[in-house]
Amino acid sequence: MRSGIRVKICGLTRSEDVATVAAARVAYAGFVFFEKSPRHLDMSRARALALDCPPGLAKVALTVDASNAALAAILDEVPIDMLQLHGHESPERVAEIRAQFGLPVMKAVGVADADDLAALDSYARVADQLLVDAKPPRGAEVPGGNGLAFDWRLIAGRRWPCPWMLAGGLDAGNVAEAIRLTGARQVDVSSGVEAAPGVKDAARVAAFCRAAAA
Repeated sequence: MRSGIRVKICGLTRSEDVATVAAARVAYAGFVFFEKSPRHLDMSRARALALDCPPGLAKVALTVDASNAALAAILDEVPIDMLQLHGHESPERVAEIRAQFGLPVMKAVGVADADDLAALDSYARVADQLLVDAKPPRGAEVPGGNGLAFDWRLIAGRRWPCPWMLAGGLDAGNVAEAIRLTGARQVDVSSGVEAAPGVKDAARVAAFCRAAAA
């Protein structure tokens, strides 16, 4: 990516997908450690994929309400650059994880309406980055990767004291408009570039990156 927009492709499960995102020169590769997700990786597979990542491609571990022991197990096996917390972790828990593991922490915050915006301010004070995502529907098995968007006008013009990333229902057809409406400089996509859950499509990845850059 040569534009000022940084792209994260999340939910990588295959070596060919790592090659695809590396060729697209995205900024972040996301690996999911959550058993209910169709993109969940075991340790050996995650390690192999992370080792396939070229220098400069930041490796992000997505976890959901993980214990210190679970986080330590991931970091003992997999060379990770950033932790993404996608559960109900409190601001205090985010700060604890940052202090305990010494890695940058990205906190995902689900947004459905204006009442959800206050949480972004709280987490921005303790996280290294925010992931502003669509709130999952009631009863959803997974907290992200559901292909849902939220009303981007809710965060138009809003800024926080840390970098932030826009997620939720993005694809090549809408990412440019999402960037225009929100002013996002970073975007995250998973299901929007897939042929099937956990199977990235090289043409869709390339099209998404082109649209984001444009």
